[in-house]
Amino acid sequence: MSVAESMQQQADEFRSRYLAVKEQIQKVIVGHEDIVHGVLTCLFVGGHCLLEGVPGLGKTLLIRTLSQALDLNFSRIQYTPDLMPADILGTNMVMETPDGRRVFEFQKGPIFTQICLADEINRATPKTQSAMLETMQEGCVTVGGHRYVLDKPFFVLATQNPIEQEGTYPLPEAQLDRFMFKLVVGYSTADELGTIIDRTTKGTRVEAEKVMEGAEILKWQQVIREVILAKHVQDYIVRLTLATHPEGPMALPITNQYLRWGSSPRGAQTLALTAKVRALLDGRYNVSYEDVRRVYLPAMRHRVILNFEAQAEGLDTDHVLLELLEKVPEKADDTVLASVAK
Repeated sequence: MSVAESMQQQADEFRSRYLAVKEQIQKVIVGHEDIVHGVLTCLFVGGHCLLEGVPGLGKTLLIRTLSQALDLNFSRIQYTPDLMPADILGTNMVMETPDGRRVFEFQKGPIFTQICLADEINRATPKTQSAMLETMQEGCVTVGGHRYVLDKPFFVLATQNPIEQEGTYPLPEAQLDRFMFKLVVGYSTADELGTIIDRTTKGTRVEAEKVMEGAEILKWQQVIREVILAKHVQDYIVRLTLATHPEGPMALPITNQYLRWGSSPRGAQTLALTAKVRALLDGRYNVSYEDVRRVYLPAMRHRVILNFEAQAEGLDTDHVLLELLEKVPEKADDTVLASVAK
């Protein structure tokens, strides 16, 4: 078998296994196909996901269903203002041994899992929110001078409510940047609402079946990184990222007018990795411009910060990003790229 045939076979197998997980989720979740795609993309890349939406749209049900379809440990943390870091990470407790001596023993918190639902994460205080930083970035917990490595894969899906701001603490930019995608969950359509009523009020219960285990997910995470990202597509990702930097060499007029801060390098890394997932789902082993465009909004909407003028005019980050996506050309002059490189 040639290298090209082997790559194509891997792409086809990934698509088949990905759709198997998606099918199990959609046994329970009605609609929200883009949200399901976004969550699965983050999982298979090895990142974390932030879901934003009003209560009752199925955010918690989605992650519970995902945990049922995967043979992974699952835990839920309900964030409240009185939650402490030790409630998440765990703490050292004094235990008595059979011979009467007293020793410290570490009691693991709910973060020691593989799929963690951080429900209403913006209700916790900054001190507690920061306890998630190391676990999300490094996949480990440090308590009492000891470092505990979490099992892989490790996936955090956090939810937040955008309409109730009383008694909440907006996530700092440093923590937002650690989420691969920010997905905005919208309302269901009339047909979807009818299906939801049929599924939930007639005494029938649908459960997702386990179709994948952790070792296979780790395998696909490695396969995704081997997908080819051509130089010209990589340059497109670079220019899309630099276009979000106010007063930068690639800034557009709308960037300077409405943005206060642009994306970090994590934004470019996210575009590259998640676009590779889209390529595999399309049966290709190389990334296209369209793959990048399809992941641009969820990858970037939480990595740019609007200035006062944009807020005063009632604009959101999606409005600015969509215009950037429209105006940044797929190909740039070599002189422009050379000036940026300097």
